[in-house]
Amino acid sequence: MSVAKKDYKRITTKSLIEMKANGEKISMLTAYDYTMAKIVDTAGIDVILVGDSASNVMAGHETTLPITLDQMIYHASSVVRAIERALVVVDLPFGSYQSDPKEALRSAIRIMKESGGHAVKLEGGKEIKDSIKKILNAGIPVMGHLGLTPQSIYKFGTYTVRAKEEEEAHKLIEDAKLLEKLGCFALVLEKIPAHLAEKVAQSISIPVIGIGAGGGVDGQVLVIHDMLGMNNEFSPRFLRRYMNLYEGMTTAIGQYVADVKSRDFPNANEQY
Repeated sequence: MSVAKKDYKRITTKSLIEMKANGEKISMLTAYDYTMAKIVDTAGIDVILVGDSASNVMAGHETTLPITLDQMIYHASSVVRAIERALVVVDLPFGSYQSDPKEALRSAIRIMKESGGHAVKLEGGKEIKDSIKKILNAGIPVMGHLGLTPQSIYKFGTYTVRAKEEEEAHKLIEDAKLLEKLGCFALVLEKIPAHLAEKVAQSISIPVIGIGAGGGVDGQVLVIHDMLGMNNEFSPRFLRRYMNLYEGMTTAIGQYVADVKSRDFPNANEQY
């Protein structure tokens, strides 16, 4: 029996669990600044991820590792000021939670207090369970992240598809069940086989959001710069470009340069 789509005025962690139960897919995109977040929220997105991918697309780093907690708080606070409906999830950056549960809690508290974000996201399973428990015990919602975990890129050595072998696939399923048991409200699965992601989504009651994890999960997430075609150097199989902003913006800027050089801009109607 189909369930009528509920009109959520404000998305919460409870909303996402209801959406999974009702078979409604969850939409999620990244944003890192006020202007972009305002557009994304107005368009009706369910979840905005203030991702540590800001290290790549905003700061130009090769990996997500260099971005700091202070920088994540800056980006998150900019996003929070823009939104009216979406749930805002903020990545805990590399080095702010892995080694010490107390430090993990301090990092999460800083994000919640200083940015106004609604939840935090951590990469990993069993190996960071104590940090997750510490954060959850403080009343801070946690989204998990398994599969390809970019903060561990130097451990993996590559951005290739994860959990193709039976042993790693088994561990991923066990980690997903553990994250649910600990109390995580949702889980991101990145770049794993579609059949495995669907199996995980069916085996746990919390929403599973995929990126490069096929269509059998409960929702999808993409980096906004990728799906709008602002970044023309990144073309993984899982990416669908909905615009080609790189081409449109370079054309517009080139025209502006030409108009300034030729004295066409500003014209008589564009000055006081």
